[in-house]
Amino acid sequence: MANWSEGYVSDIDYTYGYYPELNPHNVKIPFLMAGLEAPKFITACELGFGQGVSINAHAAASNIEWFGTDFNPSQASFAQELADVSGSNAHIFDQSFSEFCGREDLPDFDFIGLHGIWSWVSNENRAIITDFIRRKLKVGGVVYISYNTLPGWSAASPIRHMLTEHDHMHGSRSQGVGKRVKASIEFTQDLLKLCQPLVQQVPSIPDRLDKISQQNVNYLAHEYFNRDWQPMYFSEMADWLSPTKTNFACSAGFLEDYHPSSYTNEQLAFINGLDDPMFAQSVKDFMHNKQFRRDYWVKGARKTSTAKLEHNWHQLRFMMVVNTDSIKYEVKGMVGTINLREDIHKKVVDLLSDYKIYQVADLQSLLPDDFKQSWLFESLAILYSQGAIVLVQDDETVDEVREGCKQLNAYVMKQSLVSPELAALVSPLTGSALTYGRFSLIFLHAYCQGQTTREEWVDYAWRALRNNNQLLLKDGNTLSEKKDNIEELNRMVDEFEKNTLPLVKRLQIVD
Repeated sequence: MANWSEGYVSDIDYTYGYYPELNPHNVKIPFLMAGLEAPKFITACELGFGQGVSINAHAAASNIEWFGTDFNPSQASFAQELADVSGSNAHIFDQSFSEFCGREDLPDFDFIGLHGIWSWVSNENRAIITDFIRRKLKVGGVVYISYNTLPGWSAASPIRHMLTEHDHMHGSRSQGVGKRVKASIEFTQDLLKLCQPLVQQVPSIPDRLDKISQQNVNYLAHEYFNRDWQPMYFSEMADWLSPTKTNFACSAGFLEDYHPSSYTNEQLAFINGLDDPMFAQSVKDFMHNKQFRRDYWVKGARKTSTAKLEHNWHQLRFMMVVNTDSIKYEVKGMVGTINLREDIHKKVVDLLSDYKIYQVADLQSLLPDDFKQSWLFESLAILYSQGAIVLVQDDETVDEVREGCKQLNAYVMKQSLVSPELAALVSPLTGSALTYGRFSLIFLHAYCQGQTTREEWVDYAWRALRNNNQLLLKDGNTLSEKKDNIEELNRMVDEFEKNTLPLVKRLQIVD
């Protein structure tokens, strides 16, 4: 009988994570800072969507038509349930890459996204994916691809090999993946105690394995226990994507390659002495011992003129979403923490501090005449990358998606009463989502049910715990007494009332 999973872990669900890089709108800031023209996004596709949280968030909160597949039928079923809740009409499939990518009824795409999948599929599937990108990505279209990277994974590859080898030799299908993962980790920990030559050569291995042992078992199963697992150098990725006619555009995270915080002066001088920008990416990965890349590639990269660049910036709208007193005028990077010029960045923060929506052109007009446009653009890019401000969609789109967002958010909040897994709430204002802790979601659900006082929110959360025969943990210890649970819930409600509730209101997640 054919194995439909093709060696990929399928007997334990993938995590319910939300990945903002899969939102086509997040292309705008990195592209602008790289001086590139971004397309208008009409159609988008996610390959290997897992539980479907990201594809559904982006389908519900934008006017982009989404298509996607995940070969695991239980995950595709859950993703379809989310799509039905929001009414987004996202096109959800449970097909393998070979089946989905061979479909003749798919449109051409402005955006194709793959989060992590590339590292865990066979070369045969990589060939199918690259052929799909070659055929179905529009000229000017963008590919988001994240993958495990060398040389950063070199030290951990012996760990992964022994984990999977132990599971292959001693793991029993009747045990369940959770027990098999734990057994393989414990075996490898014991083994490392007897492997002094290896540990002397790579001293970080024991600590790395200890950190691995503390991670979510679902994540570990999918990260380490698949048949196919291949981290690769940037140059190898470039070779794979060469037939697609795409070129590397930039990192999906602007601050990941922000020169002042990412490289020393000596490193920058070395990089600037290189003639080939693609080779420079490999050099940067060696400098950072890069373990994971999140990149945008574009089919037909176009550098934009200064005038067009300014025009594109001026059309954007931003809104502050954090308390301005929490903003630190610094950037943390690979070379440490660098301080930003407060005389520049604080002026921008002060303009946005009333939490109203501002078009960039209007911000520029409110700044002093000697305030350079480049200062404004960089300040906005940094604030956006740090999550202090958000990009705001046009009013017509916001109104169009509002009801679908409301329905999806109501579903997520209701699920929090019984499970902590779903954590992302979508904003019609931004076309994206933010994740929240389970009890913030429970408090918010109570708020949406018309309960408006702290006491009501705490009581609502306590009843949810008791209905599920659960108690809170604090410092690793179970709080067995009701008064201790109530005290801890009151502490949580302080943070909710001060920060979370104002934020979700600004984002129009709730009224």
